[in-house]
Amino acid sequence: MKAMNYVNGVAHIGVPTTDMEATLQFYGDLGFELIHSNTNNGGRVCFLECQNVQIETYEAETSAMVRGGIDHVALDCTDIEACFEEVKKLPYPILEGITFLPFWEKGIRYFLVQGPNMEVVEFCQKL
Repeated sequence: MKAMNYVNGVAHIGVPTTDMEATLQFYGDLGFELIHSNTNNGGRVCFLECQNVQIETYEAETSAMVRGGIDHVALDCTDIEACFEEVKKLPYPILEGITFLPFWEKGIRYFLVQGPNMEVVEFCQKL
């Protein structure tokens, strides 16, 4: 048996933050809802959820604050055009507009937005 036989999917994606309020605002603006908040080692830990995606963000004394600390979080999208239009209305940098890649059977389209911890959120739609 392989370890993946016991895995159902992504449980959550961890995002360390030095600014919890900016992080909660960013993910809230994207449509995530706070589902749990607690403390661990004196710092706040928050779980945010949208559909079947969970983000665990936790306060840290330092965060990488560079692209590469967390390369990206990919979110499955049902309508890339409409989603892009909504995200463009938010005050966050679009790193890459809608782009096509010949992945999977018919390809994918995606775009990238940057969060307050220099994390990259990818919205992608399989065609």
